[in-house]
Amino acid sequence: MINFKNVELSDKIWMEPLITSANLNVSHINFTNIFAWSEIYNYRIAQINNFLVVKGRINNGYHYYFYPVGWGDPKSVIESMKQDAADCGHDFIILGLTSEHMTELESMYPERFKYKEMRDSFDYVYLLEKLVSLSGNKLHSKRNHINRFKQTNNWRFETISAENLLECWKMNVIWCKEHDCHKDKQLANEDCAVRRCFKNFKALGLEGGLIRLDEKVIAYTMGEQLNSDTYVIHIEKAFGNIRGAYQMINREFAAFIQEKHPQLTFINREEDMGYEGLRKAKLSYYPDKMAEKYEAIFLPG
Repeated sequence: MINFKNVELSDKIWMEPLITSANLNVSHINFTNIFAWSEIYNYRIAQINNFLVVKGRINNGYHYYFYPVGWGDPKSVIESMKQDAADCGHDFIILGLTSEHMTELESMYPERFKYKEMRDSFDYVYLLEKLVSLSGNKLHSKRNHINRFKQTNNWRFETISAENLLECWKMNVIWCKEHDCHKDKQLANEDCAVRRCFKNFKALGLEGGLIRLDEKVIAYTMGEQLNSDTYVIHIEKAFGNIRGAYQMINREFAAFIQEKHPQLTFINREEDMGYEGLRKAKLSYYPDKMAEKYEAIFLPG
């Protein structure tokens, strides 16, 4: 049985190099996401043979693992994970596999896993330059929203700092009240994860931006570099009744990323969790690719 432990902020020191070494384009194998969502999905972690192993549990007793990331041959680590599942008396399930992981796993265990597409967990990935320029006919409506916002409002963009972080949190509280977060389990869970990001903003190494309208914060966003060519957006909130607010924070922060991280090419805006409205919004920016994810269930026998 693997000796797992709870995720703590101090684990960033040893986890991040292992995650970075994998250079993955998926957002769930990222220290901030593992830490922020650890209480929601009961994440526990272990280091085996220079690999990070993450185990999660959904409240109904559904146990699963992420594909191990680190240096060397993962097969012995996967064997330890398989044995852990057997010792704990539950199925051996790996979630969030990339297509490359799936190919590697199948080569090690031919026809021993059943694979299933996890469409609700696919990440939306966009060219950074496209989100800054919003060029082309497909994004004409986004440019219109932004132009109208600029023409009719007294606004400005700021990066998030210790001085304005609390204002963003107060705006987030109002947003949650407007969306009845306490009545929607997924939104309530997200609010817990968002709270951890705010509380540990500097220690997590997050960056952020906000939009002020007549000195009042009406939109904010947070993210960080995900891999060698991609930035990930963890949080984005805006007051939906203010036309153009979402488009403005999206575009202005993309411009900030392009200026501060000129080596990056893509923005990963994470998954839609199966929400129809969120899926529609993310598709409306016409992603350049999807970071696909798969489930693998071990077939005993």
